[in-house]
Amino acid sequence: MNTLDTSIEYIKGVGPVKAGILKSELQIYTFADLMSYYPFRYVDKRVINKISEIDNATQEIQLKGYITSLQLLGEGKSMRLEAGFSDETGHISLVWFKGIKWIKDKLKPNTLYIVYGKPSNFLGNYNISHPELETIDEYNEAVKLRFHPVYRTSEKMKASGLNSKNMSKIIDNLFRKIYNEIDENLSEALLLKYNLMPRKNAYYKIHFPVSEQDISESQRRLKFEELFFLQLSVVMSKLKKSSSTKGFVFSKVGELFNTFYSNNISFELTNAQKRVVKEIRNDFRTGKQMNRLLQGDVGSGKTLVALMSMIIAVENGYQACMMAPTEILANQHFKTITKMMSGLPVKIELLTGTTKKKEKNRILEALKSGEVNLIIGTHILIEDYVQFANLGFVVIDEQHRFGVAQRAKMWKKNTIPPHILVMTATPIPRTLAMTVYGDLDYSVIDELPPGRRPIKTIYLSHNDRLKLVFFIKRQIAEGRQIYMVFPLINESPKLELKDLMDGYDRISREFPLPDYQISIVHGQQKPDVQEFEMNRFVKHETQILIATTVIEVGVDVPNATVMVIENAERFGLSQLHQLRGRVGRGGNQSYCILMSGDKVSNEGKKRIATMVSSNDGFAIAEADLKLRGPGDMNGIRQSGVLDLKIADIAQDEQILKAARDEAFALIDADPKLAAPENRCIKTYLDAKVYAQNIWSMIS
Repeated sequence: MNTLDTSIEYIKGVGPVKAGILKSELQIYTFADLMSYYPFRYVDKRVINKISEIDNATQEIQLKGYITSLQLLGEGKSMRLEAGFSDETGHISLVWFKGIKWIKDKLKPNTLYIVYGKPSNFLGNYNISHPELETIDEYNEAVKLRFHPVYRTSEKMKASGLNSKNMSKIIDNLFRKIYNEIDENLSEALLLKYNLMPRKNAYYKIHFPVSEQDISESQRRLKFEELFFLQLSVVMSKLKKSSSTKGFVFSKVGELFNTFYSNNISFELTNAQKRVVKEIRNDFRTGKQMNRLLQGDVGSGKTLVALMSMIIAVENGYQACMMAPTEILANQHFKTITKMMSGLPVKIELLTGTTKKKEKNRILEALKSGEVNLIIGTHILIEDYVQFANLGFVVIDEQHRFGVAQRAKMWKKNTIPPHILVMTATPIPRTLAMTVYGDLDYSVIDELPPGRRPIKTIYLSHNDRLKLVFFIKRQIAEGRQIYMVFPLINESPKLELKDLMDGYDRISREFPLPDYQISIVHGQQKPDVQEFEMNRFVKHETQILIATTVIEVGVDVPNATVMVIENAERFGLSQLHQLRGRVGRGGNQSYCILMSGDKVSNEGKKRIATMVSSNDGFAIAEADLKLRGPGDMNGIRQSGVLDLKIADIAQDEQILKAARDEAFALIDADPKLAAPENRCIKTYLDAKVYAQNIWSMIS
């Protein structure tokens, strides 16, 4: 067994109990895991501040002085230890609420200490809670390393003696044990080309730097390594898939396609739509299974591209299907596609959970016999009893709404897996796409059809509510419809947010019967109730739809011109953009109104400002990535692929691009990594179990 795979309990200062805490709190199991537990910042130990310099803006500070007094205050669970601490410029209190007995016995009055911590202002007096302390002798020894690492720790870790300072000591003990066991995993050519420090040096210096250059160079090396092997695993997965998975050949583009294109489309396709159709047609000719991600903003024309691709499959003698996440969306696709295919000899059916039994059995038989060419449905299409005569092409709309196991079942609907096109209206930043979806072919519709009016986005505070009511009444008087979205269904005692039920009561008073009709939709309703309420809105039987984010991916209502989002500061940018995309689908000017509470964080203000200033989904997605990080973006956290320990794909785009280019170049030149100079890369890759991109399993 590799030494780096040894359990952490065998490191000096750990043992079984602390090892258990590190495993449960940080998922650190082995020497290698601990080696990759990087500091999140550093403290320059040479800088000594004065007590007189402290003000309300002061963050962490390092002081030198004497303990002047010690006293226990309070009783029982509210007991605290308070120590007076002074230097030549002033006095401050040091306070402990935990570990009081141990701390009290350790502190020695009239001894010179170095104190480190974050000052707080309590009733005009500054104090530092649970500071780090060391004697001047300990400090003089420590200051030999200029920059001291600071590690993220939990309360449970601190209570067990695993604070940042002790974590540093444990990691020092680790390196005394394993430094010479850290093998190089990049070729000499890569080290020279990018001027990267050796691997063992990088790991040591990121924990124990003596200069700012040590920090930056070790981080750069380890970021490159992490992203290079992530990209290499993605590239090899794509290569394996493309070489081993056969696909149907759709070579014919004939009368059916040309008739549809000439007679059934009343407008000119955008250049982006034409480009994507061409990319899909090229995939169909290769004899390999297509696995393509199609992303495009709301209203960019993805459905038409998918339909034209399905027509090619049908014209070549195969069946095609489109799977949507909700019945409403499936119905919408069915109506749109049936209308667009009018007059063409293509049998189209709709299959959902509410399809009546007799009708369902008829459709299932027609599918199995091959009578049905094109079927649109919900997740029911993945059920084993839904059998096709010859399924050749699958479109999965709003793919993140389906579970991995659900999507994987579509592979088994034919002896040779059908071609797969997964679509999303949530724009994905380029850096995220090349990482998460790197083993998928990737198409983007990056322009909207001409003539679409940009949605006007307006920010209002709760004080402007009367103005909002007048505006909505004016829109309804002009025959328009309104969405109103709330972050919660019911009131929360912990969150000061507007809730849907309270909003419904208020809006019902502001828009009373019989002049106004209101629908209400939320996630706690049964599906048939949701369907009923949504359909009332679709049919214009109601003017206002009050909802939670269940409508984020939903029905197309061209007459809806206003989207009101309550507590907009609590939503992510991509979600706000998706909600805004529910309006602006007709010819009338549409509006998105962002409402906020009185207390809005700086990040919330940035999100609102971004939405007001931009309608560009890709620019918004990039901003969302920078604000929230990739783990919080829609559908990404569940994939597990971005468990990055040091790299940040939002900030490290240049390193990511270099790592990706090198991974592709390496596999082009040496697909099996058999060359002697690449042996260290192959050894590491074979031993390392990287989280596999879930798309390699299902699309």
